Amino acid sequence: MAKQVKLKVEPRTATGRSAARRLKARGIVPAVVYGGKEKSQPLQVSARDIDAMLSHALGENILVELEIAGQKATRTALLQEVQHSPVGGDVLHVDFHAISMDEKIQADVPLEPLGVPNGVKNFGGLLDQNLRALAIECLPRDLPDKITVDVSALNIGDSIHVRDIKLPSGVTAKVQPDLTAFSVMAPVIEEEPVTPEAEAEAAAGPEVITAKREEGEAAAPAAGGKGAPAAKGATAAAKGATAPTKGAPAAPAPKEKEPKK
Repeated sequence: MAKQVKLKVEPRTATGRSAARRLKARGIVPAVVYGGKEKSQPLQVSARDIDAMLSHALGENILVELEIAGQKATRTALLQEVQHSPVGGDVLHVDFHAISMDEKIQADVPLEPLGVPNGVKNFGGLLDQNLRALAIECLPRDLPDKITVDVSALNIGDSIHVRDIKLPSGVTAKVQPDLTAFSVMAPVIEEEPVTPEAEAEAAAGPEVITAKREEGEAAAPAAGGKGAPAAKGATAAAKGATAPTKGAPAAPAPKEKEPKK
């Protein structure tokens, strides 16, 4: 449960930017308390005390018992907002929301997973946290610092909804019970990106490699091609066809025609 802390503050009379700069130079932070049955009241508090309170806080919701100088009664408040400087992170202003210990309040409480899901540990899944904080309602004394949820039994595809979360005693959720708080998703397998060189090779198609001709191998002439050299055997056969056979009688010479008288 949220721990109630005591904080000494003083009433503040000066307001405005110039007054805030003067307070800062003295190590004092301007503040205000509002809400409840009493009217709003400007306050000022030591920067050292504010820093110590924030450093020891266990959660975002801090119950504060304001001890205002010059007043006998204290005011119970919830730390509502802390403004920090964008340069250096110094506290610039603090807002307190006055509450009654007998009236229920609403607050956003952080959700934290407890354990490692089975689907993550054994199957490479991913834990997805859909709700970082849960809106609740309770009495100030029942206000938790955080709400832990056991996620160790989750497998891939399993989920935990708001209705499944075991809340502390006296605490109720103020959101839809069907909202998903945690789930385990299957691992995403990313394809390797295609490089421009690979795209160019795919577009060009496969490379065709021709066999190198052996040395001395002549190319076969095309059928009926001009200028094709005759084979040695064919030349010899042609010569043998024209030469007379040895010992055979020569063919008689043709007779000359007699001139007509």
